[in-house]
Amino acid sequence: MSESAAVPADPRQPQMPAPDGPLSRARPGRERILAAIRDAAVTEFSLHGLKGTSTQAIAARAGLTKPQLHYYIAGKEELYEELLMQVLHDWKVVFSFEDHASDPGSVLGSYIRKKLDHAFDSPEISRIFTREVLDGGRNLDRYWPNARLWTQKKVDIINGWIARGLMRPLDARLLLMHIWAMTQSYADYALQTRVMLGLPPDAPMEREPIARELVAFVLAGAGIASA
Repeated sequence: MSESAAVPADPRQPQMPAPDGPLSRARPGRERILAAIRDAAVTEFSLHGLKGTSTQAIAARAGLTKPQLHYYIAGKEELYEELLMQVLHDWKVVFSFEDHASDPGSVLGSYIRKKLDHAFDSPEISRIFTREVLDGGRNLDRYWPNARLWTQKKVDIINGWIARGLMRPLDARLLLMHIWAMTQSYADYALQTRVMLGLPPDAPMEREPIARELVAFVLAGAGIASA
């Protein structure tokens, strides 16, 4: 499941609704507690998924009792759905292509770097989506139709570049999925990455060499001259 500016909505296509729930409707006096609940829920859901996470575990990690937690949320399902939809909504906004981009190297390079930044900066958020998919994706039914539309928009742009001779002929959808796999790896397999690089478990990774190598690899494979 980038580009930092929000893309205007296309009225002809259904849009992923913004998440709505207790975290989204926080009043100023409750923001600190709700932020603690959100952080605790992100960690627990990323580690254990929806089925394996209990409200007791979320409460304990947030420094609350279970009754206190339920004062703010109805149950873990409501909290999980809001967090999952927040992930998907953010991805829709951040990981889009420019509508009329004429430089595939610049657009794909930016896309790869922002996907990689998200994997490094928000690995637990990424793992919530990954774990949901591994658990069968039952909570993603209303997401997939929009995801296919967003992906098709990228595919159409890439095919336009191919038609104009700006990159070699290839399967645009597979190209996108390869980029997702390579960037997502740094969130889902962060432990393996650190072991292979000889780093301690909590040591920061130097991302610029990784980004530079990954961008060059993808652009060369797509027949695009690096900047």
